[in-house]
Amino acid sequence: MLRDFILPIMEADGWEWLVAPIQQLISWGASAAMVFGGVVPYIPQYRDIKRTQNAEGFSTYVCLVLLVANILRILFWFGRHFESPLLLQSIIMIITMLLMLKLCTEVRVTNELNIKRRSFSDFDLNYFWHWNKFTDYVQCVLAFTGVTGYITYLSLDSTIFVETLGFLAVFTEAMLGIPQLYRNYQNRSTEGMSVKMVLMWTSGDTFKTIYFLVNQAPFQFSICGLLQVFVDMAILLQVYFYSCYPQKPASHTTHPASTKAL
Repeated sequence: MLRDFILPIMEADGWEWLVAPIQQLISWGASAAMVFGGVVPYIPQYRDIKRTQNAEGFSTYVCLVLLVANILRILFWFGRHFESPLLLQSIIMIITMLLMLKLCTEVRVTNELNIKRRSFSDFDLNYFWHWNKFTDYVQCVLAFTGVTGYITYLSLDSTIFVETLGFLAVFTEAMLGIPQLYRNYQNRSTEGMSVKMVLMWTSGDTFKTIYFLVNQAPFQFSICGLLQVFVDMAILLQVYFYSCYPQKPASHTTHPASTKAL
């Protein structure tokens, strides 16, 4: 890294008194980027939905994937402590995804007239993650956290369970772009999707993967980080292809209670 190249030169030239502060600043900067960088891509998407009052181009399953991944990552921390910035990143990401869900739900309900009431307590799999109130999503998240938390508590002494939990956490996050990739393919278009968001995904995931490798994070993080970068690149290829070669929209049935989900 740049730090490893510059600091030895400064030490050789008698700038040792600057080395420690610079090392600390670089460390703080990298940690801050890890903690807050993950939520930055969703700022333009949030603003677009807020401005247009249209959430059809964004899949709420992105929120589902990130909520599951970060809840599992926090539980993994109890079995195998990793760096604090990664733990804080998960907490902030969960808050961000709940805010995205709240906005998307409000926009969808406002735009759809005579929508039939669907709730989490109906336990209808046909309408899973297509509920009418934000509180239903919160109930689902709390239920998932409670069940997985209890299982984790009972199994913390099992190394196999803890390592598997860590893999599931980062693998789920690595699949983040898959719903958006499929939604774009289904629509034969990337219209309504924030390209800025995907570009930030790509740059952020690249930085994150390098951070994992340099800081020797658990191997699950590095492997799935690379996979996540490949998925981001595939979405960017869709943006290029559908802009250069517009496709006729494929006829497909939209779920009556959904935004064009992802």
